[in-house]
Amino acid sequence: MKYLMGIDNGGTYAKAALFDEKGRQISVSSRLVSNVHPKPGYSERDMEELWVSNREAIRETLEKSGVLPSQIAGISFSGHGKGLYLADSSGRPARNGILSTDSRAWEYVEKWNEDGTAQRVREKTWQPVLPCQPVSLLRWLKDNEPDVYEKSSMVFSVNDYIRYRLTGEANGEITTFSGGNLINMATREYDRELLALFGIEDAFGKLMPLKAPAELCGFVTKRAAEETGLMEGTPVSAGMFDIDACGIASGLSDEEKMCMIAGTWSINEFISNTPVSDSATSMNSIFCIPEYYLIEESSPTSAGNLEWFIENLLQAEKEEVKQKNGSVYDLINEWVESVPPEEPLPVFLPFLNGSDESPIAKGTFVGLTSYHTKKHLIRAVFEGVVFSHLTHVKRLLKNHAVPKSIRLTGGAANSRVWTQMFADALQIPVDVIDGKEIGAQGAAIAAGVAAGIYNDYSDAIQSMVHICYTILPQKELREVYEKKYQNYRRVNDALSGVWQHL
Repeated sequence: MKYLMGIDNGGTYAKAALFDEKGRQISVSSRLVSNVHPKPGYSERDMEELWVSNREAIRETLEKSGVLPSQIAGISFSGHGKGLYLADSSGRPARNGILSTDSRAWEYVEKWNEDGTAQRVREKTWQPVLPCQPVSLLRWLKDNEPDVYEKSSMVFSVNDYIRYRLTGEANGEITTFSGGNLINMATREYDRELLALFGIEDAFGKLMPLKAPAELCGFVTKRAAEETGLMEGTPVSAGMFDIDACGIASGLSDEEKMCMIAGTWSINEFISNTPVSDSATSMNSIFCIPEYYLIEESSPTSAGNLEWFIENLLQAEKEEVKQKNGSVYDLINEWVESVPPEEPLPVFLPFLNGSDESPIAKGTFVGLTSYHTKKHLIRAVFEGVVFSHLTHVKRLLKNHAVPKSIRLTGGAANSRVWTQMFADALQIPVDVIDGKEIGAQGAAIAAGVAAGIYNDYSDAIQSMVHICYTILPQKELREVYEKKYQNYRRVNDALSGVWQHL
């Protein structure tokens, strides 16, 4: 039996998981990666600490599994897109890494939207410009941290950096960078003219060679083997954008399917042989199956909002259930179920980490009264996250037939009550995929294709992807959620002119 390792780096945790050839998760380990926020709108992390977290997760996963390092046929990656990880000519971090929830470059985006630059960019990339994309951050650094900009020799995504630490080989990965406005989507290559539109043409030489997700990118070095417990010489493939990884691990292999990822980001997507090149949909990127484009609607407005609520408002409850060997998530699910769907609730805008509604939109509760308790607020958070996804799905359905079901992954999929809420608001059945570490599993699929265990992604999906259960919508709640959704939109629209004053 051969095994495959997927390494997943999201906005909060570094995870390593080991799978067998049938997709069974053998072991997993995670490490919290500390994020720092030196100013409002800034989201950073120490890149050396990030590597330490990854190598510890890898070592612990191996130790827990009982699998010999020699039995691992391949390693690959899943990681957050956008953001920016820079290294100097010696491979050392040039500064802290910047996450996909960072909005420091928002003024550049506003200017590019106003002066027509964003429209000229869209003609080459079929996507809008976002503050958290590498191009926006590079321009910000050029103007605000010129010494860092000058000494930076390698532009990495989070996947690229961890892969570099494992192999010593510097490469860029095409699915991730295609979602960052770095690639001309027609040529599938870097484009000097595109960079010039952002005023960063001189960054062209800092871009690393592009690799496909299942393309071999080197082997585990002796030093990395000593640090991680992996076997020196283990093959390492490029990996992919985490929205691709979660998509492929959800069985997204044809144009009929649609999936949602409810993690830090609200990701809603389908794949197509042809891109949506107008402005009806926010993002096109290159999918891991080469003949497809990934059509995506997204914003950092999903389950990460619940984590903020827990850490800031439920610490006492969290400690209390921990003392009883319970889970705060079980308590939250009980609370949410205790509040009827018809109950009048505050409207929660899940914009704590940003929004596509406005680059400077903020999270908020609107409509609080003395009647409302934490139980009501938690249910409002659940609903606000669902309504953000619903907004994105409605846009996608302008270019896609209503699917027979939507596949859900991410933190929200661990809650049956939350999944039921998705089904009721969407009025579409929701499939929950078997397995918790879906991003890592998508990475493992790429490793298996690269290692020749599977002929292609479709072959891998047949072996590794399984639906756990399906939640059907409650038709009697259609009007309840539609009215609540319309209130969500009204609040959102009413506050659109307020954010600039805050």
